[in-house]
Amino acid sequence: MAINLNFKNWLRKLFGGDVVYNVSLDDEAIPVIETYYRDLAFWSCVTLIANAISKCEFRTYLRGEEAEKDEYYLWNIQPNRNQNSTQFIHRLIAQLCSHNEALVVASDDGQLLVADSFTREEYAVYDDIFSQVTVKDYTFSRTFTQSEVLYFRLADKNIKDLVDKMYTCHANLMQTAIKGYRNARGTKGIFKYESYPVNPKEEEAFKSLLNSKLKQFFQADSDIVLPLGKGQDLLEFGKEKTYSSENTRDIRALIDDIFDFTAKAFGIPPMLIKGEVQDVTTAINQFLTFCIDPLVDTLQEEIIRKRIGREEFLRGTKLVIDTRTIKHIDLFEAAPQIDKLVSSGCFCVNDIRTALGYEPINENWANEHFITKNYAPVEEVLNQISNEQEGDNANED
Repeated sequence: MAINLNFKNWLRKLFGGDVVYNVSLDDEAIPVIETYYRDLAFWSCVTLIANAISKCEFRTYLRGEEAEKDEYYLWNIQPNRNQNSTQFIHRLIAQLCSHNEALVVASDDGQLLVADSFTREEYAVYDDIFSQVTVKDYTFSRTFTQSEVLYFRLADKNIKDLVDKMYTCHANLMQTAIKGYRNARGTKGIFKYESYPVNPKEEEAFKSLLNSKLKQFFQADSDIVLPLGKGQDLLEFGKEKTYSSENTRDIRALIDDIFDFTAKAFGIPPMLIKGEVQDVTTAINQFLTFCIDPLVDTLQEEIIRKRIGREEFLRGTKLVIDTRTIKHIDLFEAAPQIDKLVSSGCFCVNDIRTALGYEPINENWANEHFITKNYAPVEEVLNQISNEQEGDNANED
C-alpha cells in the first residue's frame, strides 16, 4: 500500500515537517463484497425454488386413470443416465433463472437433457428452430424444431438482467459504507522529520520507511521495532473510536436490501431467504401461490403439449405436478383437520394417506367415503323439525 502525499505534505517534503499517516484500505483494496452478496442472494432464491419443485411429485394419468409407468419414472426417478430427478430439476431451474429460458431435448434413446447453450431462430407461424444445442462438452449436429423440444421461458423480461442493473446502482452505496467503516477503524499517526533527504540512497530508504515499514509497524499483531533516523519521530494516535454498531447496521441494511430485491423479483417472500421464522406459514403460502404455482403451470403445460399432445390429453392422459408435497405436514397437528376431511365425506382414507405421504391401504373400506350423522341435507333437517313440531302439538291435544 503506497502513501499518497497531499499538497501540504509535498511542501513539507521540501522544507521539513511532518506527514499524516493513515493505515486504511485503498479504494483498489476494497473487495467488491456486494458481488458475493449478490450471488448469494440470487443462488439462494434459485436453490429455494429448485428444492420446492424437486419435492413435487410428477403424477401421470393414462386415459383418466393414474399410472406409474415409463413417463412417471422419467420425471420422478431418472431423466437420464447421469442425473437423478432432483439433480435434473436443479439444473433446469438454474438455467431458467439465470438465462430466463431453458431447453430440454430428448436423446435418441429417450433421455431428457438440459441444454447448456443453444441458438434459437424464431418464426411467427412455423416452428422455431434450435441449433448448436450443447450439453456439457457435446454439441448436437442436428437441429431441433419447437415441437421436438421442451422450451421454457420464465418471464417476458430477463429477471437476472434487471436485478444486475439494480445492483450496479446499489454497489456504490455498499462500497461507500464498507470503505467508511474500514477507514474509521484505521490506525493513524504523525511522522515528523527535519528535512527531506537529497542523497539518492537516503531518499530510497526514506521512501521505504513511508511506504512499507510504517505500514508493517501499524498493522503488526506482535512486538515490532521501527528504526527511525536522525530528526525523525512518530506520534501514533491509535485506532479511532468514531465507528459504532450503527455503522455495521447500515452495512447490514444494504445487504438486506440485496436479498429483498432479489427475492421480490422472483416472487419469494424475503423472510424465507433471510431465514426469519416469524409468521413463516403465511410466507410459505405466498411463496407457493405467487412463485411456485405459476412456474409449475409453465412446466406442466409445456410437458403436456409436447410429450402428450391434444388428442391424448382429451382422452384423459396427462401429467400433473403435485405441489402438495412441498409443505411438511405434522401428522399430530393435522389430526383434527384429517378427522373433518374424512367425516365430511369429502375424502376417503386412502386420499388422506396419499396426501400425507403414506402408502394407500389395500382394503375396499379405505376407498369408501364416510359421513357422520351430524351432516344431512337441508330439506331433511327441515322435515325432521316440522315432524317434531307436529308431534308435540298432537301430544298437547
